Order: sequence, then structure tokens, then C-alpha cells
Amino acid sequence: MRNFRILMVGTELAPLVSSGGLADVLAALPAALRELGADVRIVMPAFRQIPHHQRGPVIGSVSVFLNGREQVGAIREALSPPSGVPLYLIEHEGYYGREALYGSSAHEYHDNPERFAFFCHAVLQGIPMTGWKPDVVQCHDWHTSIIPLLLKMSLAEHPFWQGTRSLFTIHNIAFQGRYSADRYGMIGLDRALFDNGTLEYEGDFNLMKGAIQYADALNTVSPRYAREIQTIEYGCGLHGLLAERSASLYGILNGVDYRLWNPAADPELPARYDHTDVAGKALCKQALQRAMRLPVKQDAPLIGIVSRLYWQKGIDLMLDALPALAEMGYQIAVLGAGDHALERRLEDCIPRFPGQVGVYLGYNAALSHLVFAGSDFFLMPSRYEPCGLTQMYALAYGSIPIVRRTGGLADTVVHATDRRIRNGTATGISFVPKTSGAIIRAAAQARDIFSSPETHASIMNTGMRQRFSWERSAREYLKLYERITS
Repeated sequence: MRNFRILMVGTELAPLVSSGGLADVLAALPAALRELGADVRIVMPAFRQIPHHQRGPVIGSVSVFLNGREQVGAIREALSPPSGVPLYLIEHEGYYGREALYGSSAHEYHDNPERFAFFCHAVLQGIPMTGWKPDVVQCHDWHTSIIPLLLKMSLAEHPFWQGTRSLFTIHNIAFQGRYSADRYGMIGLDRALFDNGTLEYEGDFNLMKGAIQYADALNTVSPRYAREIQTIEYGCGLHGLLAERSASLYGILNGVDYRLWNPAADPELPARYDHTDVAGKALCKQALQRAMRLPVKQDAPLIGIVSRLYWQKGIDLMLDALPALAEMGYQIAVLGAGDHALERRLEDCIPRFPGQVGVYLGYNAALSHLVFAGSDFFLMPSRYEPCGLTQMYALAYGSIPIVRRTGGLADTVVHATDRRIRNGTATGISFVPKTSGAIIRAAAQARDIFSSPETHASIMNTGMRQRFSWERSAREYLKLYERITS
């Protein structure tokens, strides 16, 4: 297999700029590809969160005409990039020098289509100035949607870009870059692309729709999700278009960086352990109970949740099920932030179920590690889940996942049937209905497992031995690059 030159285009990169799982993927996947011999480089907006001491020399200036005005920015090299993968930054102080990446949780910035259209145009102007020509441009999520379209249209005969292929990676089909038609002038594309239906969607324009039509290949971050988004239930209105492109749509599971997520060497834990000796997990449970102000009781089954608190994640379903979980004797430890109404409901549960509910609103990296290590079970009742990483972290830390069977959760958690428990392949509990009743039934099964130390230890041990490495994911991507460039 040839040594591909891959340009990764995205808006987040851990630990520099992060609001979710995309940042972790952009940190880990390029590094894994590089270790397999690929020449990978990353380009992202120069958000204000990136320290000035990491901003290296300017390579050149870029100019894009948007919304009736010329917008001038620059492409710059970054110094000491994460994982050593070369990083380019697209600068424009007016667009990227703001407090937030995309706006507030309640309202995104009105000019987001313009901000990310500038980014796409600037990438295609700026990368030729580096003198490095990629074989494949891998575009992540709607913010990069204009790139596959331009590569196929206005840049198809461009001496630099000719022959470069595009891969569009969908991390979450729900976020499509859909905006009202009166903002179309912000994106710097011919009006004909709206009028002929390429970008038009129910009277609005939809940037992801364009990428789905024009990218050489598409992929999602799990095999199950690639199938799901071709259905009316999960496709968020684009299912028909995705089904038309099913021959070019692939699912590649995200990986886990086990250098960061390993209970045998985790500096955030009060005790370390692995699948051969789990004694340290009991000490972690005690520490978690104290941190969450719960009674220290080894015989109380403890459910952990680390999640953004939104409808997608099924947090409302968990809250509806919570009285029954408390009745079963569960303790529940929740770490997360998001929808204010859900946050208030969670806080109301603390006095309502004294000694059984612990809540930390916000994000705390050290505490998240402790939740995985200290919990007996890990609950993810997501309505949909493109991949999910936390269930894989939970498996590694011996917290048995209780998940809804969707997307990446279905691809990574093996449901504990009697047969699978006997043959040692079960790793968790999964359910299908999007209801609180389904959560209650799954929790009842988990309670039975907890009451049988031998069964509990067997399922936990099998889960801890699972490996979802980024190397495996990277090898799948290399096969896909080979397919679209041959």
C-alpha cells in the first residue's frame, strides 16, 4: 500500500480546541495514520483558544469574496502541534478571534455559514502555498462541506488540485449546516447551486447536502450508523440522498487512545488495576462515592453517567426511570452539562433520593476517569449515537455498559444473553425501545448480574479485554483511501 498524503480538515483538535468527540478524533486518527507511514497534515481555523506561542510563521495571505465584501486572512504554520502531526491554521481575527467556537449553547453565531465558508475557500487557496499536495482531503462534518463541492466543480481543472480526491466524514448527521436562503450570499458559491437543487433543502440551503453529492466517498464513525442514516428514522431528511450513495458510504469505527484510557496506568485514579487483578477498582468506587457525596457502600450497585445532557443522549428517559432505579437500590453518579431544564431536573433528584444520586454539573477530566473506574455499570440510553467513545472507556475500566442498541453502541457492546454469558462473549447490556421502561428492564438485568459475583466478574473481565485501537481504525481508512484514489 502506498504512503498516502492526507490532508485532514476540521474545526477542532484536542487538546488545543475542543467541544466534543471530533477534537479527539482529529488528534488520534492522524497520529495513527502517521505511524503506519502516511504523510498526514491537519488544517483548522486559528481560534483564539490556540495560544499565540504556538502560532508559527505566516505562509501566505488568502482572499475570499463573501457577502459582497472581500475577506482577507492568512495561512500559518503551527509550532509544536499535538502528536507531532504538522498543523496549518487559517487566520481571520473577525471570524475566529471570538470567545466561543460556534456561539452559545442557546444561539450560534448568525454568520457561522460565512465563517466556515471562508475557512473552506481559504484552505483550498492556502494549501497550494505550502508546496505539499495531498492525495486525499478528508473533510470532517458540515463546517468543511464546501470543499468536496469546489474540488469537483471550480477546481476540477486546477493544476494543483486536479486528481486530489475527497472523503467526507459524517460525525453527526443531525448537524448539517442548514440555513435560511437569505444568508446564501455568505458562502461565496454560485446561486445556480441553490436554484438547481444541489444545495436547496425545503427552501433553505444545506451545506452537508452538497458534500454528500460531490465527495468521492463518504463515511461515518461506525458501521451501524452508516446503515442507520440511510433510513427515515435516523437520516434527518438526507436518508434518500445517502441511500443513493450507499455504494460509496462506509462505516469505520472510531478508536480509543489506550495511552490515556488505561486503568493500570491512570494517574487520575487513587488505585490502579487491570483485568488480571481488579482489587483497585473497589478503592476507586469508594473514592467516587465520596466525591459524589454518596454513602460508601460496596454492596450498592453504582451506575455512572458521563455525558452531554441533551435529548439525543436520552437523559430525559433516564430521569423518568430514576425512581425505579432508586427503588432497586442503585446509586447514580452523573457528570455532565447541557440543557438547563435537564440540569435542574437532575439537581432536584439529589434531595428527592437522598444518598442515591450524585451530580456534578460541568466537565471535570479527572472526575470523568473516576466515574469510569468507580462505577459498576455505565448507562448510555442514547436515542442515536454515531459512534460513542465513553462506552469503550467504560469497557476498559470494568464498568459494564448499559446501552441503547444504536449506532456505535451496537457495534461495540455485546448484549448479555444467557448463551453469551456462558460462552464468555458478553460485555454489557443493550436494549432497543427508546423508553424509560426499557432502561428499567435493563437495570433489572444488571441488578441480577451484580447479585451474581461470578457472572459480574466474567462480563467485566471480557469487557476489559476488548481492544478498539486507533491503529485498527487507521488501517481501515488506508483501505478506503486506496479505493477512492485507484
